[in-house]
Amino acid sequence: MRCVIARFPFDLTKSGVLESMKGVKPEPVTGDSVIIGRRHYPAKQVGQVVTRQDRRDFSTGEVLRAMARLGFTCRTHPAAAPALKTSPYQRASEALGTPPVRLTYGQV
Repeated sequence: MRCVIARFPFDLTKSGVLESMKGVKPEPVTGDSVIIGRRHYPAKQVGQVVTRQDRRDFSTGEVLRAMARLGFTCRTHPAAAPALKTSPYQRASEALGTPPVRLTYGQV
């Protein structure tokens, strides 16, 4: 399959990628990744090995698109969930803990 990565055309095949990645130890995954065989590789590492280019020359999106078209499973790193905004009153209340239960007349 012909694909363009970093403005250069490449003819990639699934078997060619498997052969290129054979014996390559995966780096720790901190972002987007590609599953090749039973291993999870960072997308930039796969792009560097397959294209023999510097990692700064291409984006993870280019690699993920090419690997997905070849049939590999690609994972994107989930974005961090936005922090819930609490009011100063809520933060103070949480810091102090739950208030004691007060019984009124007739609740015994």
